[in-house]
Amino acid sequence: MQIENLKLTTREEVMFFDTDCGGVVHNLAYLRMIETCRTKLAAMMGMDLRTMAETALYPVVVRTEIDYKRPAKLGDQLEIRGLVSEVGKVKFWCDFEVVRDGEILIFCRQALALVQMPEGKPRRLVFGK
Repeated sequence: MQIENLKLTTREEVMFFDTDCGGVVHNLAYLRMIETCRTKLAAMMGMDLRTMAETALYPVVVRTEIDYKRPAKLGDQLEIRGLVSEVGKVKFWCDFEVVRDGEILIFCRQALALVQMPEGKPRRLVFGK
């Protein structure tokens, strides 16, 4: 299975609970939207929720970089575009764009490692098995 360059787009509507008192999306809401996209992307990589629960092997975020370019607002229809951009021996990177009407609002890059629980030990990357 080719993991690098694997892509997925999810869609979200900005709800009241995503915004502050001014109707602007707060940073935690963006991370929730990215988490949803990343979880579905992980499933495409062979790490669906059921498999993770059965194997106790989880992709764990070890770094997040995020650039806020423009705010999203209440009622906006957003696309969250996820991409597996780099795969190493023990760590892989995913890039995310939060987009409204073709305009990139947020760019996020996350590094993840596979961790065996409950020991908390990193494992070599093996996908689709």
